[in-house]
Amino acid sequence: MQLVQYGERMKKSAYSAPSVKKAFKILHTVAESSGGLGVSELAKQLKIGKSTVHGITSSLEELGALVRDPIDKKYNVGYTLLELGRKTYGRIDLRETARVPMERLMEKVGETVFLGVMNGDHITILDVVESHNEMKITSPPGTRLPLLAGATGRAFLSLLDAKKAREIVQKIGLVRYTPKSVTEQKQYLYEVEEARKRGYAIDDEEYLLGVRAVAAPIQLTSHSLAAIWVVGFTSSLNDQKMERIILEIRKATQEVNHSLKNHHR
Repeated sequence: MQLVQYGERMKKSAYSAPSVKKAFKILHTVAESSGGLGVSELAKQLKIGKSTVHGITSSLEELGALVRDPIDKKYNVGYTLLELGRKTYGRIDLRETARVPMERLMEKVGETVFLGVMNGDHITILDVVESHNEMKITSPPGTRLPLLAGATGRAFLSLLDAKKAREIVQKIGLVRYTPKSVTEQKQYLYEVEEARKRGYAIDDEEYLLGVRAVAAPIQLTSHSLAAIWVVGFTSSLNDQKMERIILEIRKATQEVNHSLKNHHR
């Protein structure tokens, strides 16, 4: 069996928080804020040294307990708290909601299916349903992906208004991962707009050579974005199969969105 690693495992922070109590104070303060808080604001409110706050928030961000907006640098609560407390973001367990649709999607298309969330300036994989193929692309939950790499970036940005999407692209910048990567901002934003209209985005060897992907977004809340995407080798993902994946991934995300809406009622 050959496994191809997709993305980069989350690295453990080199910073050791001086106090668990301070870390929880920061989490509580951020959770109670309406629009997030920056390091200076947290230091002032909690009367903790700015360098200490910076170290703790950096550690909490790497663990997924906090997420930082790449534009205004303010922190909001992250998905680790969703998994631990089932309280963040309206008590929605996204992984449980999406698991069955993801499993059905994998059985129908025969390729690995990922679930991830926009986590500051990167994507964090929450769940994976691996293909049964001997050669497959996979990565464990917790793996990080660059936000603007391949289909996933356009799927996430398609949930934002055009101004916000443009600000993020300008702030993070476009990287040439392969000769097929889109690095011209105008073209990238045009493809984001197309993804917004269609409800999905396609990656044709833009992040990894020999790999294609289809990603479709899921809207959780105004501050919380998720997506499901299918990844496979170009040798098995011809245009006909890509069309089938597009059809099936849209069905899967529609099912997840429907379940999430019912949860709020």
